[in-house]
Amino acid sequence: MDKARELGEEGVAGHAVPGDLSGPLSEATHLLISAGPDEGGDPMLKVLREEILRKAPQLEWAGYLSTTGVYGDHDGAWVDESTPLTPTTRRGALRVAAEAEWRSIPGLPLHIFRLAGIYGPGRGPFFKVRSGRARRIVKPGQVFSRIHVEDIAQVLAASIERPDPGAVYNLCDDDPAPPQDVIAYAAQLLGLPLPPEEDFETAEMTPMARSFYAESKRVRNRKIKTDLDVRLKYPTYREGLAALLAEETEKGAGD
Repeated sequence: MDKARELGEEGVAGHAVPGDLSGPLSEATHLLISAGPDEGGDPMLKVLREEILRKAPQLEWAGYLSTTGVYGDHDGAWVDESTPLTPTTRRGALRVAAEAEWRSIPGLPLHIFRLAGIYGPGRGPFFKVRSGRARRIVKPGQVFSRIHVEDIAQVLAASIERPDPGAVYNLCDDDPAPPQDVIAYAAQLLGLPLPPEEDFETAEMTPMARSFYAESKRVRNRKIKTDLDVRLKYPTYREGLAALLAEETEKGAGD
């Protein structure tokens, strides 16, 4: 409810869930779903399935934000949208099930966006590097794909302009990279000492943090370029981190 009030104050119509959304849905032409699923399935479909079923044929576009975790572990090999879904984590398996739930709605002009690791303002490594809490966990052969929030936004806008119901898109940049390289580059940008390396096998990590290292793959993003004519603003983490730091510096100078 607090978030709904906050959105209303910004001039956006905010509606709390669960709640009566039959009115807003009856007027909607586009639907974007970003809530993550749980063991009970997709939370939006739990409370809105009947409304969405009624509204589906009238929508012009619907987007579901999923994850590249649906592909599972490929030992650093490349995957694309045609790769079979073989999740190796609970999170990935729940997303596969949620994708299927949304696909099962008749007449819904659904577009699925499988997002790599998200970063952007407030979601970069600079705070940890500055505070001395950053760690360079090294697991040989481990690579992750990433995507800046601004590039997510431009892909969604491009899809709305060029709807293709049933389409699936990977959202990631051009440079899958080891996580320790990203931390090292952030430290370099800040002019701070390089955090020491820690071996993955002996590093102290929470089960959740360790689970992110259970999968290693390189994700192809060719489809967003060929089908949606997207040109990434931040094709690698280097441009993305440099822009984030410049934004932080500019904001600090203005405070």
